[in-house]
Amino acid sequence: MGATSEHYDDEEELLARVAQLMAEEKVIGWFHGKMEFGPRALGNRSIIGDARSEAMQSVMNLKIKFRESFRPFAPSVLKERVSDYFEMAAGVESPYMLLVTGVQEQRRVANGNTGGHGLELLKQKRSDVPAITHVDYSARVQTVDATRNPAYHQMLRHFEARTGCPVIINTSFNVRGEPIVCTPEDAYRCFMRTEMDYLVLGSFLLDKKAQPRFEEKGDWRQDYQLD
Repeated sequence: MGATSEHYDDEEELLARVAQLMAEEKVIGWFHGKMEFGPRALGNRSIIGDARSEAMQSVMNLKIKFRESFRPFAPSVLKERVSDYFEMAAGVESPYMLLVTGVQEQRRVANGNTGGHGLELLKQKRSDVPAITHVDYSARVQTVDATRNPAYHQMLRHFEARTGCPVIINTSFNVRGEPIVCTPEDAYRCFMRTEMDYLVLGSFLLDKKAQPRFEEKGDWRQDYQLD
């Protein structure tokens, strides 16, 4: 990878660094381990960010996914903390991000849904994890445990230790209309085409600012039909 990346022999150091960057509201392309098989990115081919950020939903939609700013994102949450944030009983699992439930009442903001129309209504803060809270206070939850994905789980633990919050945004590693990235080349291309801040490729961490100029012929957005 050369001077354009940092290599971490100690995975714990990498996971702690990623947690720190997310706490600073950086958007991370996360390419780690084997690719998922199914309809969701579950922490191997994901774009991740701070669910506490009021700006993150718009930033990720407009600058990374290239879609409408109001489109919702789903949360990854430590399995052992799910009932603290969502209306799910302790021990209930949603490892494949297929269950929709409400954000816990105590997490909701009192002035949410207080009126307005259209985008004004959509932009209102609804909870202390606003980037993953939908208009109706719901979220499509992924619970993360150490058995299925130990690295992703440990990174979430580092994020919780730093911020007090065990919840992050997890969206698929692709742009609107494009398939989820499969190879390191796919991941780097998507990273450079968007405004992600950092890219994790296994044990390497790439800073967008340290990358050489990325040039392509033609408009890559014409390669895929938008949804």
